[in-house]
Amino acid sequence: MKQFARRVGDMSARRPKRTIAAWGLVAVLMLALAGTVGGSFIDDFVAPGSQSEKAMTLLEERFPDAAGGSATAVFAVPHGQRLEGSRAVVEATATRIGRVNHVVAVTNPFSAGAVSPTGRIGYAEIRFDVPTTEVSQGVLAAITDAMRPARVNGVQAELGGDAAFINADAQTSGIEVVGLAAALVVLVVAFGSVVAALVPIVLALVTVAAGVGGIMLLAGIAEVSSAAPTIGAMVGLGVGIDYALFIVARYRENRAVGQDSPSALSDAMASSGSAVLLAGGTVVVAMTALTLTGLGFLTSIGLSTSLVVMFAVASALTLLPALLSLLGDRVDAGRIPGRRGRASTGSAHTTAWWRFAHRVARRPWPYLLAAAAMLLALAAPALSMRTGFPDAGDDSPHTSHRRAYDLLADGFGPGVNAPLLIVADLRSANAGAGTGAQGGRDALPALAQRINADPGIATVNEPRFSPAGDTAVLRAFPTTAPADRATSDTLARIREIVPGNVAVSGLTAMTDDLTRQLTDTLPTFVAAILAASFLLLMVVFRSIAVPLKAALLNLLSIGAAYGVVVAVFQWGWFGGLFGLDDTYLIASPLPTIFFAVLFGLSIDYEVFLLSRIREEYVATGDSSESVARGMAGTGRVITSAALIMTVVFLGFVANPAPMVRMLGLGLASAIVLDATLVRMVLVPATMALLGRANWWLPRWLDRLLPGARSDGAGVPPQSGPELVNATTAAAIESPRARLMHSPMSGSRRREDHLAPPAAETDQPHFHSRRAS
Repeated sequence: MKQFARRVGDMSARRPKRTIAAWGLVAVLMLALAGTVGGSFIDDFVAPGSQSEKAMTLLEERFPDAAGGSATAVFAVPHGQRLEGSRAVVEATATRIGRVNHVVAVTNPFSAGAVSPTGRIGYAEIRFDVPTTEVSQGVLAAITDAMRPARVNGVQAELGGDAAFINADAQTSGIEVVGLAAALVVLVVAFGSVVAALVPIVLALVTVAAGVGGIMLLAGIAEVSSAAPTIGAMVGLGVGIDYALFIVARYRENRAVGQDSPSALSDAMASSGSAVLLAGGTVVVAMTALTLTGLGFLTSIGLSTSLVVMFAVASALTLLPALLSLLGDRVDAGRIPGRRGRASTGSAHTTAWWRFAHRVARRPWPYLLAAAAMLLALAAPALSMRTGFPDAGDDSPHTSHRRAYDLLADGFGPGVNAPLLIVADLRSANAGAGTGAQGGRDALPALAQRINADPGIATVNEPRFSPAGDTAVLRAFPTTAPADRATSDTLARIREIVPGNVAVSGLTAMTDDLTRQLTDTLPTFVAAILAASFLLLMVVFRSIAVPLKAALLNLLSIGAAYGVVVAVFQWGWFGGLFGLDDTYLIASPLPTIFFAVLFGLSIDYEVFLLSRIREEYVATGDSSESVARGMAGTGRVITSAALIMTVVFLGFVANPAPMVRMLGLGLASAIVLDATLVRMVLVPATMALLGRANWWLPRWLDRLLPGARSDGAGVPPQSGPELVNATTAAAIESPRARLMHSPMSGSRRREDHLAPPAAETDQPHFHSRRAS
């Protein structure tokens, strides 16, 4: 892995202009193709094998008119007036809506009895000849235009319903750009140079541009969720900046100890570049694991985000060395007064990170228990997490579908926004009294009475029959809102009382089935990610304790992030600080998406830190000192990277969509906790307690594992003593290092059981440097 990253980086650095031109061509081509052959985004909320899916499949086969999408045109007049006074305007508006493409029917509010008891609010049902998820924004815009004359005549006209909610334009707050600007400020402070700070930003922008273009191309051949570009861009910005930051920081560090630019860049690619490759691979594994849920929209989010991350890794390994090679000494241009233009050449023991790591190592138990207790306390609210699917009532009041939702709830009760479709297969012999279609039809009134008798049902409409008369559809309206737990309980009771040939569907039932499937598959999903990451880290680091510790610590930080989101959004703690005016259920897809993204990003920092610790351990053989030196070498960079990712993610907290806001806050919280309590306290504490056992691996297992290794990463072959990293050179010259590297040393023979054989492959480098 180390040599692969070095070769790729060297190849790009030797031909910088060609590499940069190739990346420019790729980005332009991806965006151009996305604009021409890219597809539109579709949110498929069907849970495979669920009752709601079976009902919708039946309707698509026998009753396409009932399977089509629907929306609701809502009309209201000021308090104290009656809608009847504007009847002509409302009916004319309904007629205009009926002329819009793909609209097959529009009801009249007055003849359909869809006027509220107060007479102030009414609605017209709009039916389409395409499914709800396929109603285009162009069609919705045309309906909105058709409703404009009603507004001119003093009638409030809003477009709501399933199609309007699901296919609404994705909104942004614009503050995401502020997060990017804040990231630039952090980079300038970290590097002390404007040019060096701009390099990671440029790389991240190229990554996101190419990645989002790739997502749009993917949407042309498969169904991709509308949330995929937002999540992909969010993760892409974070990892794109971070990966470039780690390589640039190591490159400048190598130059600061006397290496010439080509050697410094080559060595940086071998060390930090290989860590980027491993970290990116871990994120890809975590995101592609979303396919295990069996849900189309989560699968599309996982594949889309993986695509962006692969672009981030590819740009870090190729475009970045090309840029650094072309810039040369100009990478330090635009220095900030009072800031050093290059990495410090001071000893590791002069840094606060080194001193703090030794302080933790001297008293690991108090630090371990205190940090773990804090994370567990933050995670405690997650035990009361209540999940549900977001509905239109969670969206911004500035949207038309939210205003329509509120008007309907005000005029007809909250359940009018949560209709259930009762689909009866009248061909079945179990249709009720008698057999065949006629017997099933006769049984429908009794079925409607049983459903209407449920305390959670407000009303049941008259049935509609398919042209062949073999399928019937009844609409039942609960007394509670779509995301209420009571609505889910009502759905469960209705499904218990209907016969075997009847299924319950509709958007409310579909999202409830989706929530249940997510809850059922989450343990399998988590176990798969943990197993895959454990195996990957074990192969690379040749250790059992390291991947096991990484998994446990990441679970702690992720649990704490869950708890923060529950406390803020579900309990309302500090809601005003985040601009919340209400409490929310946690979006049911969030825990799954959360875990995949957070686990992948947390492993990123673990990989960078452990790679440096392993490098120092190979050089010194001292577990405690290697942890201190590893933290000293990466502490500032990891802190800067975490701060950058935090400000990028916090930019999404201002997004109008509740799920995006939850995701932004949760990711930011996890990154902060991961970079502080986990990396600064728990990692040195646990590694101090484990000692040499950190790198233990049974010899028989070592022989079975593939040969991908990171031992000695960042300790590349040098051409002379003037190029040796000061920290590594000091370690090699120490008596302990000489003892360990002596081929006659018994200590060395004992170390073979604890240090992976990969260390053997790097020993000639150490001996050659000693000889020189």
